[in-house]
Amino acid sequence: MRKSDNERNRRPSNNKGGNFKKKPFNKGGSKPFKSAPKKTNSNPDLIRLNKYIANAGICSRREADTFITAGNVTVNGKPVTELGYKVKKSDDVRFDGRRLNPEKKEYVLLNKPKNFITTTSDDKGRRTVMELVSSASKNRLYPVGRLDRNTTGLLLFTNDGELAKKLTHPKHNVRKIYHVHLDKALTMRDLQQIMEGLTLEDGPITVDEVSYVQGATKKEVGIEIHSGKNRIVRRIFEHLGYTVVKLDRVVFAGLTKKDLPRGHWRFLTEQEVINLGMIR
Repeated sequence: MRKSDNERNRRPSNNKGGNFKKKPFNKGGSKPFKSAPKKTNSNPDLIRLNKYIANAGICSRREADTFITAGNVTVNGKPVTELGYKVKKSDDVRFDGRRLNPEKKEYVLLNKPKNFITTTSDDKGRRTVMELVSSASKNRLYPVGRLDRNTTGLLLFTNDGELAKKLTHPKHNVRKIYHVHLDKALTMRDLQQIMEGLTLEDGPITVDEVSYVQGATKKEVGIEIHSGKNRIVRRIFEHLGYTVVKLDRVVFAGLTKKDLPRGHWRFLTEQEVINLGMIR
């Protein structure tokens, strides 16, 4: 007996109890797609504990997780070892007993040009370094130390008061290297005298290293020093009868001018911030 057209076109049903239902297509495998979970609004007043610690300038978030699980962190007097734990900015968070400040620390490195003074404001209307970093942050940043108006080179800005104090205190021997251009060639005798130490009007001064710049004339000198005295590099050479024509700070606390053109700024990398924090 021939099947009717209706019987020939009828498809078998895989659904015993009702009509056939087609499974949703999935390129990645045989399982059907699952609907995405609904997003819940996070509480803006809460912050992950590892981020809180990183913002305080202690370490990176990954390192903070290690310290949390090791029991170095307390919240409101109680140890917290749970990863992903969230705190409020008003909570008393302590690392090894020291209370942390949740304000995000920021670090900006400027390659300062000439004719800018290192101050936050000037009643004489002169241009200040703050103009050059005004777009870097909404937070109020402060220059670490000073560079003369006509001195160029590296200048650090931050809202991390503790680090700024450390970098400017002479006991920490923060390394600074200057490229000096003189009005005349520096004699070997005077170079040796600088290396042995000088006595200026405000007392004795020693340098860490001084040498001629390789490939240049003897009018160009490199000098490494950790003293923070005012105009100290210029005064060293003036004491010996030289005039500093140009002065450029090329290294400050391990930071360099690499890939940072004059008049431009950049944020420090996470590793650079960690390195500064390790200065003793």
